Amino acid sequence: MLSLEQLATQLESPNSRDRLLALAALRDVPPPEAVPLIKKVLWDDNLQIRSMAVFALGVKPTPECFDILVQLLETEPDYGIRADAAGALGYLQDQRAFAPLVRAFYEDTDWLVRFSAAVSLGNLKDARAVEVLRSALASKEVVMLQGAIAALGEIGDPSIVEEILPFVTAEDWLIRQRLAEALGNLPSPKTQSALEYLAKDEHPHVAAAAEISLQRLAQR
Repeated sequence: MLSLEQLATQLESPNSRDRLLALAALRDVPPPEAVPLIKKVLWDDNLQIRSMAVFALGVKPTPECFDILVQLLETEPDYGIRADAAGALGYLQDQRAFAPLVRAFYEDTDWLVRFSAAVSLGNLKDARAVEVLRSALASKEVVMLQGAIAALGEIGDPSIVEEILPFVTAEDWLIRQRLAEALGNLPSPKTQSALEYLAKDEHPHVAAAAEISLQRLAQR
């Protein structure tokens, strides 16, 4: 195990592999000591290192992480880093993230950022996000549908069941799988029959997810 001083030095190495390994080593370091070191590479020339550093701020929460991530989400030119910031805000589970995530969901020009914002709104489990995510159910982007359905399942508001049930026949099997997983958190009169239908799905992952959700509902 390298000392904090050694990790700090390694994070300033001209070799990107050294910086990457030092950043990975911070997973065992408590947040108050890790975050100042993570900040050293937040604007690294190497996008993979930047991406890792942004993600690390989500799993090493300190009071300053929220503001840094919101700034990145709102001002960073690279869409991949904005998406990472949106995802990390979900990991923080700070309710203040609701407003910036909703803005990103509606206003960002890149689908990956909007997808990450949708998933993170689910992680916040804020009931206000149901209305936001409802609008994504009309999206033509398959990945957005997957993210919105998964997030609605995380929030667990059964009032949405009627609107997501048509996706039992979605062509994309991942949409059907996300639906099967979500329904396990959405008890309603129609949930059981929908899951029984999905449990017979031709794709094994969909069928398995439906079986797990049926068991979850039975245990409630």
